Amino acid sequence: MNREEVRARIVETGVLPAVRTTSREDALYAVNEVARGGIPIAELTLTIPGAVDLIAELRSERPELVIGAGTVLTVEGALQCLDAGALFLSSPGLDLEIVEQARKRNVAVIPGALTPTEVNTAWKAGVDFVKVFPCAPVGGATYIRAIKAPFPHVDLIASGGVNQHTAEDFVLAGAAALGIGRELIPRAAVEHRQTERIHELARRFLLMVHHARSRGQ
Repeated sequence: MNREEVRARIVETGVLPAVRTTSREDALYAVNEVARGGIPIAELTLTIPGAVDLIAELRSERPELVIGAGTVLTVEGALQCLDAGALFLSSPGLDLEIVEQARKRNVAVIPGALTPTEVNTAWKAGVDFVKVFPCAPVGGATYIRAIKAPFPHVDLIASGGVNQHTAEDFVLAGAAALGIGRELIPRAAVEHRQTERIHELARRFLLMVHHARSRGQ
């Protein structure tokens, strides 16, 4: 799966699940159940024990899934994820060296940014999406709308504060996709293997994205 296909899959789905668990087994369960719920994408944060090895395993055993790395904070970490086969790199902030490494490998890159200067710098560096993080403390959907006004050409992913009450508003404000963590993959649902709960949450968020996009047309 090449960079353009990864970009297209993220836009088509409209939801970018962030998997952040305390064990490898929980992470594997979360990825598989979110996929069964209709979202064939997972961002495995590097805070997961053995995250890099898990990325390699999933890329080998589940090639149909879009598996990427999240919370990538260093160039060394980025290179390890790229060597493991990560299809995208995501960071909470903007590190141009990480962006450069991803682009050298023709791998999608999604840095975090908050200010107009950061958004502009990231886009000029050739990123695939700009993850506006954290959204909620700076105005939520209202802030996404404000950023889209001067940057209508920038594909934004809203992250931080996306839940069932705000999801449609973020899409209507112009977000190309939604970065969602515990609201989609609750810790209790993973620890207690509440499979149907995760499936239902996945279906709900997908429906919200579809509904908001149909309203915005």
